[in-house]
Amino acid sequence: MLTRTPSVVAQVFLLLSIVLVIAIAVFQINQQQILSPGLKYGIVLDAGSSRTTVYVYEWPAEKENDTGVVSQTFKCNVKGPGISSYKSNPGALAKPFDDCLNKVKERIPVHLHKNTSVYLGATAGMRLLRLQNETAANEVLASIQNYFRAQPFEFRGAQIITGPEEGVYGWITANYLMGNFLERNLWRTWVRPYRKETMGALDLGGASTQISFIPEDSQENFNSTLQVKLYGYNYNVYTHSFQCYGRDEAEKKLLALLLQKSNTSSNVDNPCYPQNYNTALTMKYFSGSLCTQSVRPTNYYPNQLVNFHGTGDPGLCQEMVSLLFNVTACRDREDCPFNGIHQPKVKGNFVAFSGFYYTINALNLSGHFSLADFNSSMWFFCSQSWAQLQFMLPKFEEIYARSYCFSANFIYHLLVYGYNFDAETWPQIHFQKEVGNSSIAWSLGYMLSLTNMIPAEGKLIRLPLKPSLFAGLLIFLTAMALLCLLFLVYLCIVSHNQKNISRVEHVFIPE
Repeated sequence: MLTRTPSVVAQVFLLLSIVLVIAIAVFQINQQQILSPGLKYGIVLDAGSSRTTVYVYEWPAEKENDTGVVSQTFKCNVKGPGISSYKSNPGALAKPFDDCLNKVKERIPVHLHKNTSVYLGATAGMRLLRLQNETAANEVLASIQNYFRAQPFEFRGAQIITGPEEGVYGWITANYLMGNFLERNLWRTWVRPYRKETMGALDLGGASTQISFIPEDSQENFNSTLQVKLYGYNYNVYTHSFQCYGRDEAEKKLLALLLQKSNTSSNVDNPCYPQNYNTALTMKYFSGSLCTQSVRPTNYYPNQLVNFHGTGDPGLCQEMVSLLFNVTACRDREDCPFNGIHQPKVKGNFVAFSGFYYTINALNLSGHFSLADFNSSMWFFCSQSWAQLQFMLPKFEEIYARSYCFSANFIYHLLVYGYNFDAETWPQIHFQKEVGNSSIAWSLGYMLSLTNMIPAEGKLIRLPLKPSLFAGLLIFLTAMALLCLLFLVYLCIVSHNQKNISRVEHVFIPE
């Protein structure tokens, strides 16, 4: 009885110690408070050829696999044309920024202004200006830098990004917004999606167009393949940018070509303009660009007006647009669609945004559809008169409305003869402007890439028990449990020995 009592007490204390260790550990883990270091903000200015757009992004200060989980919180279009238009008067480009920047200041907490980075990325319009007049391009960038140095934000510089960079940043944006890099699992933590394919990206700007995707054989060595690292994984992305094949520059080439083929230099028929539409444009408007040098008339007078008369002829428009694409340079090679550029075969789904989306929207199409549906919509649209178009378009602006027929034909030739999409692969193209509240544009991909280089801040964890008290209790209870266990082992050995002695005594008792 005396031996049994200490054994029971030791077992109770052992069990109690184990239960208490588990209970304290569970309490410490479950009741801890994770205090986020808060949000970080970044501002990206997309300085395109036709306009500048300001985007504000935010992300948690602690990151996922070295990359911020970024979301767009604000977007503002700067009034006026693109920054390359200020080449003659760089000092005048600062004032239009004021309206958007004042709104940005209201969106970002004042105490975070000095730690908020601002990046300006200029695209094809400035790439062309730099080729044409490097001094003017540098003066435009210097004017922007002077403006932003007077702002409360941390200005990280204005730079002209390359065509491949623009393409790959657009690809990053599209796939990020589609959830192809990250998703939340059942435990609400961010993980890489299992067996999820990335999408290709098609971007149509004013002065250039980009195609980016992961080819079938990503190990094949293409000159235009870039390696991107996001959320701890590497991606080999084929990307190519076609300078002068943006919507605006391509249309200027068409106008210059029509003038070249016309019998007169003052009145020219344009089969891509709507029937009964007339406009007078200066030669400088369409022939003054670097992209139209090869078709510039010999008797070029920059300020001479040329009257263009719309004939609304879909067949002839298609024929004229096809002349903008040099397919003979490839000599029937499958991996070389046009302009002698090597391109792997298109694979998987694509998202087409920017100028692609706006043109498709004007044709009253959306999402994805067959090539036959696109062709019939394009043909119907291009057959309309100028008066009829005013009732067909959801938003009527002359400079865009007159050019939608050209844009549709240009998109057809670019995608079919340029990138080798056909009736089978065309429905894999999704024409889209945004996902949720975030625009599909290169600027978000740019911000995501930049967050790889921004150091993360560690999470602040507030525990219910002080670490010293928690460690002391664990050591005390663990020691008690070990002592109880040793005492029980000792009792077992003593009990076992006593049984052996009693057996021996029983054997030697005389009968």
